[in-house]
Amino acid sequence: MPVPITPDAPGVLGRPLLTQEWLDLCFIHWAVDPGAVAGLMPGGTVPDTVDGVTYVGLVAFRMHRVGWLGLPGLPYLGSFPETNVRLYSVDAQGRRGVVFRSMDASRLIPVVMGRTGFQLPYAWSRMSVETSGDLVTYTSSRRVPGPRGAHSRITVRTGARIRTPTELEHFLTARWGLHNPFLGGTAYLPNDHPRWPLHRAELLVCDENLVETAGLPAPSAAPVSVLYSPGVRVRLGRPGRVPGEG
Repeated sequence: MPVPITPDAPGVLGRPLLTQEWLDLCFIHWAVDPGAVAGLMPGGTVPDTVDGVTYVGLVAFRMHRVGWLGLPGLPYLGSFPETNVRLYSVDAQGRRGVVFRSMDASRLIPVVMGRTGFQLPYAWSRMSVETSGDLVTYTSSRRVPGPRGAHSRITVRTGARIRTPTELEHFLTARWGLHNPFLGGTAYLPNDHPRWPLHRAELLVCDENLVETAGLPAPSAAPVSVLYSPGVRVRLGRPGRVPGEG
């Protein structure tokens, strides 16, 4: 039985492994049949659903001042744009999480550390986040490991604060962990952060092929949800093994 969807973290982590801020986030989501993504889930997990439907997310943001083991965040190496393609997972213990299919970032050293230290699907890309009034534009063009030509250009107009998010909006954003293949098994990496400040957003431009490049069906319809958040400060705990994998 999955744990309840909660807008607040279910518990407070002890000394974090990592601290960081996620800023100027744009969440774009499309509905997808769980059967279409079940084969992409790490061992010991299945697609998480709402009313029998799961979702593919394209999330663009600014990573800011990543820090290790409680040390101050790094202003240059720890600050960079990122765009990820993600799915939604749940394991046999009921822990809900995200599964990253791709993670484009503009700093090479964090990309190498993410790939080698955590086996995350990071790629080194040319990226920018530009703000003009209520418009935010996110661009990404992949360098390595490819494929070259993988790209995204997203522009949203930010709107009013959402005072009472829906169950689906909490489901898509209040994810308190990450499921990821790791050392021949599956790891769960927990996180905590304040409740998301969510805003309505209007999608003006979405020219991308990152979803299809990540092994998912290319979106053929308008997204079912577009949200913006100015961001939160995040703490990530140490990974633990997912039982029952394979």
